[in-house]
Amino acid sequence: MGLRILLASRIYLPEAGAAAYRLAATVRALTAAGHEVTVLTTRPPRGLRAAGGAAAGAGAAASEGAAASASEEATAGVCAPAGGGAPAGDGARILRWPVLRDASGAVRGYLQYASFDIPLFFRLLAQKPFDLLLVEPPPTTGVVVRLAAALRRRPYVYFSADVSSDAAAGIGVDPRVVAVLRAVERWVITGASGVLSISTGVTLALARLTSGRAKVAEVGTGIDTDTFSLAGPADPHPGPTFVYAGTMSEIQGAGVFVDGFLKILDRYPDARLLMYGGGVELEELRRRAAPAGERIRFMGTADGGTIARALRTATAGLASVRPARGYDFAFATKAFVSLSCGAPVVYAGVGPLRQLVADHRLGQSVDWDAGQAAEAMATALEQPVSDAERRRLSEWVERNYSLRSVGNRAATAIADAAAAFRLR
Repeated sequence: MGLRILLASRIYLPEAGAAAYRLAATVRALTAAGHEVTVLTTRPPRGLRAAGGAAAGAGAAASEGAAASASEEATAGVCAPAGGGAPAGDGARILRWPVLRDASGAVRGYLQYASFDIPLFFRLLAQKPFDLLLVEPPPTTGVVVRLAAALRRRPYVYFSADVSSDAAAGIGVDPRVVAVLRAVERWVITGASGVLSISTGVTLALARLTSGRAKVAEVGTGIDTDTFSLAGPADPHPGPTFVYAGTMSEIQGAGVFVDGFLKILDRYPDARLLMYGGGVELEELRRRAAPAGERIRFMGTADGGTIARALRTATAGLASVRPARGYDFAFATKAFVSLSCGAPVVYAGVGPLRQLVADHRLGQSVDWDAGQAAEAMATALEQPVSDAERRRLSEWVERNYSLRSVGNRAATAIADAAAAFRLR
């Protein structure tokens, strides 16, 4: 008999992002294994709402029960991103709640988190009986889930793509705030019946945080190779183009590419840079990019299909991890997104991807330095890749970093955590 699983996350398809794709792959694997999954998430940003609404019409309306608010959008079946993106759940029940978002459209910041977390507590209490909760960071959501799980006497599993307190320390947050966050995060993780880690670096960081008490299953990382593939429509008027698709914060340091592009602006008058996504550095990057005019464009939040179209003919995709910001172990999955669509990568900064790009001839790896980034971009313009090379890059990601295998490993670990809880 399958499990009844609740997933609590502030981000889910049709929003684009590593967490959204990873969770959708896990949900697909869980439903394929015969489990019943209900996703408690947010209404997508306004620009993506039409995609979610259209897809919602493909399934029957679901109900959260008599306690459900009329403001919650409930859909069954699939919720696909515009432009042919992957389905959100393959039969999962998706319940959405309105939240506050920052200027870039992200649910990021204390007020934004609270607008999801506080209603979530009551939504969890109102759900029909279930077997297990799966929760995506931040730790504030983990607190709500641990409390609700205790009241419902059910286990929960925490999906850890990073260690938030390490990241906060790395970007210079007040040490007193970091100490509180570290204590909260430790409490959430040690209370979980299982913790899913995306990499060896995260696994080691979790062990340090909890003194080895966390019950960690390393499931790996990857991208949705159905949405992000070489096959499909491409930008009809490409020209020499660089594409950055992801968060623009102090951790990623995407400004290294804006500054780098400005250095080669006059040498390559037809080149352009497209920046997809948002983040706390967005407005600062807009100001820095002003001298380039329309040749550096900030495209806002976009669904996976739109990003894939831009990357299929891009000169290169861009990815970075800024050093000494608490994320030196991180995989910048946007690099895999670019490669899966056939675009070589210009990678700037630290982390395991730097060596991976060099070892497998996936593009160019440089320091987090605008001058080095500029020269790597110039090289990409001078030496465009062939169609055969684009196929090789895409096939490499399919073999090594497809989210299908990540979802399957996560689903197995979740079922194991539920079984261990029943045996206690």
